[in-house]
Amino acid sequence: MNKISIYVVEDYFLTRASYRHILGSTEDFDLLGDFETAEECLEAMAKKPADIVLMDLGLPFMNGIEATKIISEKYPLSKVVVLTSHENEEEVLACVASGASGYALKDLDFEMLKKVIRVVNFGALWFDPQIADVTKAAIPKPKSTDFNNLYDKTDIKSVLTEREFEVLRLISEGKSNVEIGEIMMVSTNTAKAHVGNILNKLSVTDRVQAAVMAVKANLFK
Repeated sequence: MNKISIYVVEDYFLTRASYRHILGSTEDFDLLGDFETAEECLEAMAKKPADIVLMDLGLPFMNGIEATKIISEKYPLSKVVVLTSHENEEEVLACVASGASGYALKDLDFEMLKKVIRVVNFGALWFDPQIADVTKAAIPKPKSTDFNNLYDKTDIKSVLTEREFEVLRLISEGKSNVEIGEIMMVSTNTAKAHVGNILNKLSVTDRVQAAVMAVKANLFK
């Protein structure tokens, strides 16, 4: 069985120790390390990326939102689950926009936290029911009920990171994942992960549809 590798970023020692004990003793988890600061975690990620990063927000030095953005852009195969006591609407939306795959409050019981880690690792998104209304309210209203014209396609760039936008340009030029990896100097798996993120964000099923959407929006002229 392939274990889910995990890093924990939490500045409060006792809380970090609790996670270390619970997650470290879970059969299908591999707790690679726990850190007081985001900088320490990023150093570890550069050497060995984890499948899941549990990220506090209120950290010394670099905050959890900035760290989440860096991890999401540099390590697209890794997933960040924000684990915090913060329920501030702006912070919730900033975490989502920065690439977090999950947002859980710290009063979540450990058994539920384990389930969250597993579903996020599988590819799902998970948001604590207590902040679900925040994310729901942030969803833009469609300008039409026509399946082919629900949203304004000209706003594509705002939902993609700079790196994803560059990958979309290469997709539009007909480049394969291997070619994208070579051009951007990343592995083919990383290029494939970027493509997958783009398809999810643009709500399309394949790279051809993504390219057509980009062409219609005149993104690269």
